[in-house]
Amino acid sequence: MLDDLKHRVFEANRALVAEGLVLLTWGNASAIDRASGRIVIKPSGAPYDQLRPEDMTVVDLEGNPVEGPYRPSVDMPTHLELYRAWPEVGGVVHTHSHYATVWAQACRPIPCLGTTHADLAYGTVPVTDSLTGDEVARDYEHNIGKVIVRRYTHLKPMQCPVVLAANHGPFAWGTTIEDAVRNAVALEEVARMAFDTLLLSRDQPAIAQHLLDKHFLRKHGPQAYYGQPS
Repeated sequence: MLDDLKHRVFEANRALVAEGLVLLTWGNASAIDRASGRIVIKPSGAPYDQLRPEDMTVVDLEGNPVEGPYRPSVDMPTHLELYRAWPEVGGVVHTHSHYATVWAQACRPIPCLGTTHADLAYGTVPVTDSLTGDEVARDYEHNIGKVIVRRYTHLKPMQCPVVLAANHGPFAWGTTIEDAVRNAVALEEVARMAFDTLLLSRDQPAIAQHLLDKHFLRKHGPQAYYGQPS
């Protein structure tokens, strides 16, 4: 079942390691097959160098196991919450990449200071509320997903396909699992650039709105002209 999607999720998880976004087993990637409502995700705590495509775990949108020899990632409930909330999302990535996690641990959003950031997100990368004691004690990973979705009440998830879970780390998503991985890679670089920029210029203002508009909209949306036609 879903052999192609298992292979793509396997490759996405390997890419997180290759891109330097994951140490040890600190991360996971998943993808959804909307037609069947099945999600393929990395097994919990499994060493990346020992994984095979057939080791990927398949669950339904309620988190019930469907196929696979191992337990799914403990972050599965967070992934599921994003898939349920946003039907346009096809892949989700979670890492503890260094600079993005620094911002998350500081509970600080990443300001949009330049065009590299504007190519990824239409403005500030948001940070979620911190979880309450009750939210941590009851359905912790599910509530991480809920605070992410709540943070996007007045935001469009595909205009900023990355977020910082407060005190925790980054999540990224995309229309495909490959897009989600690229967004996670871009987020780490944007986080590093912002960190260094504010070291050099503590009071650096955000990018001008007209330049933000130009860079984001030339790459995203109906009038985009970056890249080649599909």
